[in-house]
Amino acid sequence: MPTETFKASRWTRGNFLFPTVIEVTEQAIFRRKRSWFRLDEISIVLSKVASVHISTGMIWADVLIESSGGTDPLKSHGHSKGDARRIRELVEAHSAQTGQGSATIAQ
Repeated sequence: MPTETFKASRWTRGNFLFPTVIEVTEQAIFRRKRSWFRLDEISIVLSKVASVHISTGMIWADVLIESSGGTDPLKSHGHSKGDARRIRELVEAHSAQTGQGSATIAQ
């Protein structure tokens, strides 16, 4: 799986000069938020992702990714709805590929 990068819209709150960037790699999800004098970066290993919550508005979507490790969730707002859905698809594809999160139902 190649690395995919998703940038928040500059038209949303807090993203005008320095938009939030979410990067999904084969091993982890990174969120980078810049400001004038600092860089705030958080990452979650894909095998530790517990859930992906997408909250959509009329145009933009907020993404909340929770980990099973008990750390703070990865939050980002101002992404397009398509980008938010693609982030969720990438996480679901990884867990299906590794066999995590796929429950087998006995009949």
